[in-house]
Order: sequence, then structure tokens, then C-alpha cells
Amino acid sequence: MYDFRRWTEEQRQQVVTTRIHRGYPWHSPPHVEVPGCFRIVTGVCFQHAHHLSSSARIEWFEQELLNHIRNQDLECTAWVVLSNHYHLLVKITDMKAFVRLQGQLHGRTAYAMNSEDETRGRQVWYRCQDRCMRNERHYYTTLNYIHNNPVKHGYVKLWGEWPFSSFHWYLQTKGRDWLADVWRSYPIRNYGDSWDV
Repeated sequence: MYDFRRWTEEQRQQVVTTRIHRGYPWHSPPHVEVPGCFRIVTGVCFQHAHHLSSSARIEWFEQELLNHIRNQDLECTAWVVLSNHYHLLVKITDMKAFVRLQGQLHGRTAYAMNSEDETRGRQVWYRCQDRCMRNERHYYTTLNYIHNNPVKHGYVKLWGEWPFSSFHWYLQTKGRDWLADVWRSYPIRNYGDSWDV
């Protein structure tokens, strides 16, 4: 997805042709219906702009996001919010409804941020993408990936230094030993490095 602008016209056309053949949308992430599947859901600010530009705004959006998930009565087992994207690990029964409601969240929060920044009409979010968890290993590796995301992007050196994630809930309820065991048992290695290929 992120490499699309750097590709030649021939490479772009090949990808679009493949997507059409698979029945996927031409230029947006496919959301395959797999009822009851845990998925990693990623929402990204348009062109990776840092619209969640302060701790207060990240905290505000984190609460908006979590309230939105609770209002849908979805089981969310991990999350992280950074200045230009977020990740959720969530069990979804109706993907079409989820995507529609996620679009409403994006619209509502974009309107609020644009009002505050006096930038009416600015595009804040660029859809969301998702991947189903294939097995237990994929699930726990994803959990580690989500908690490690602020470290991966250079925001902090340790998970506990980033306040806008589910890490603190796990630390309080499961404990440091449990988290360390999950980290050792399910290393992230190069998880997520080739999502745009």
C-alpha cells in the first residue's frame, strides 16, 4: 500500500488487475467476512500525517476509540494509539458493519480535530485495514507487535513508557512475568515489515 506511489504504471496496473480478479476493491483494503475472527485492525492518518499531535489529543482519541468499540459490544484484547495511526486486536462478527461504524468514528473525530485546528474539510483518516488471526501464535505475536509499536516507531524505549496502549492493563491484570513469557514465546521478528507489498 505505501509503495504504490513509487511503483511504475505497469506495476500499479498489475496490482489492480490482481485485486479485481480476487474480487477485492480496486484501491482500498479488502475486508473479508470471517465471522467471529480476531483481527488486527489498523487505522492510519491520511498520508501518515501526525494529526494526533499532542498527548492530550492522543488520549482523547484513545477514549473515543475504546468507547466506540465498547458501544459495539466487541471484544477488544489489545490496542495502541500513536500520533498518526492506531492498532486494535478485536473480535469482529460482522465486518461490513464494523467498517461502516469505523468510518463514522473517523468522520466524527476528523470533524472535531479539524474544528479545533481550523482546517475544515481536511482529510484526516485513510480508511482502515485488517488481518485475521490464523492461530494462537499469530494472535500472541500480534499482541506483542501492538505493545511494541511505540518502541518500533521510536516514541519510547520501553513499552511501559507509552501510556496509550493496553500494555498497562496487561501489566496490572496479568503481571510482568506473564508479559515477559508471552514476549519470549511469541517473538515479533519481522512482523508487519512487508504489509505494503
